[in-house]
Amino acid sequence: MSGWLAIAGLGPGAAELITPEVGQALAQATDVVGYLPYVDRVAARPGLVRHASDNREEIARARQALQLAAEGRRVVVVSSGDPGVFAMAAAVCEALEDGPSAWGEVDVRVLPGITAMLAASARAGAPLGHDFCAINLSDNLKPWTLIERRLRLAVEADFAIALYNPRSKARPEGFARALELLRRVGGEQRLVLFARAVSTPEEQLKVVSLAEAHPGMADMRTVVIIGSSQTRLLSRVAGALLYTPRSVPAGV
Repeated sequence: MSGWLAIAGLGPGAAELITPEVGQALAQATDVVGYLPYVDRVAARPGLVRHASDNREEIARARQALQLAAEGRRVVVVSSGDPGVFAMAAAVCEALEDGPSAWGEVDVRVLPGITAMLAASARAGAPLGHDFCAINLSDNLKPWTLIERRLRLAVEADFAIALYNPRSKARPEGFARALELLRRVGGEQRLVLFARAVSTPEEQLKVVSLAEAHPGMADMRTVVIIGSSQTRLLSRVAGALLYTPRSVPAGV
């Protein structure tokens, strides 16, 4: 039997936002590998083995999946959102680079999904409608000094900024430091979108200025979008829209 490995994004939460391509791979899989909450999103069925592991075991998880595929299994590694955005696609590539030569023959496919920043942006309007960047505020795999440098340069370049993993119980102080830096470099009037659990029954969206933003507004289920200097809130009877125009005034 010829095995394969698909690295798949399950989207932000709602089942209807899982792509047909990912759904087909899951239907064909003999094994699903991933972080426990994401594996739990894949329904159990006869012939499917689910391998759940802890959040900080990305490389071990990738190696397990590659070995299963090398043995002829049809394996799907699941991530939330898109697997190529702060998720398992890079971990599998890293494991392949350092792994045995036999893994080089495994058919590896990356199947895109709807990542949190795109789902949040769509819910609010179009805050990522012009140039933007994404920064992961977790310092588990990189130093905080690098995060601060990237935040500062992104604000100075006037990007809209999507912040992933803003605040956890293990590191509650990082997001407060990030907000302080953003206010200091970009001013207090930039608009901020806090989008929590988008596309699930727990969805919450809130738009405030940087002056009003505080750490308690975010947790690990929240993606935070910091607007550029051009981002604005369009008030409408049918509901406000947060957007960043595609045209930039001369001299900005």
